[in-house]
Amino acid sequence: MRGHQPRDGMRLLLLALLGALLTVPAAAKDKPPVLYSIPLPPQPDFSQLDWLVGEWMGKTTSSGPPGGVHFSARYDLGKRFMILQGEVSLPAGKSAPASQESWLGILGASPDGLGYILRTFSSTGFIARYRVTVEGPEIRFDPEGGEKPPPGWLFRRLVQRTGVAEFTENVQVAPPGKSFFDYYTAKLNRVEAQEKTGKDK
Repeated sequence: MRGHQPRDGMRLLLLALLGALLTVPAAAKDKPPVLYSIPLPPQPDFSQLDWLVGEWMGKTTSSGPPGGVHFSARYDLGKRFMILQGEVSLPAGKSAPASQESWLGILGASPDGLGYILRTFSSTGFIARYRVTVEGPEIRFDPEGGEKPPPGWLFRRLVQRTGVAEFTENVQVAPPGKSFFDYYTAKLNRVEAQEKTGKDK
């Protein structure tokens, strides 16, 4: 009889281990799963800029040969950002050669809650950053550096809504160490309004 004691002890040990293994899944089922969530930033308020959404075309209003300006704005990524795109073609002037540029901008809420921040990517290779503020019918774009801005040069822009389907755009530039001067001013109309006017004529 004594010769069977080790086997009986081993059998008891195996039964104890099996019982422990069977109780682990049961305990795991009773414990609720851990849910991880990342708090999202508040949804930006673009209500002051909503009228910009769409496609716009126009020409410069200087005394010389007119240049062409195209602009569009749309929402993206669940209306958390606005995508701005523009194309400008300017003839040669007294102080600047003829130029053509395309650019794309991503507009989002400013982290400090004051207005918006715009990052622009230009066909010239420059990457700039602007502080965007809205005062009534005016939208101001003031330079705030960027990853690769034009070295020493500053550009600022003023957009003013002048009608339901039109606005003016004034772009100013400051060479290194110099004051701002008017680069160009353009008047743009919403594309749909232009098409409707053409059909009525």
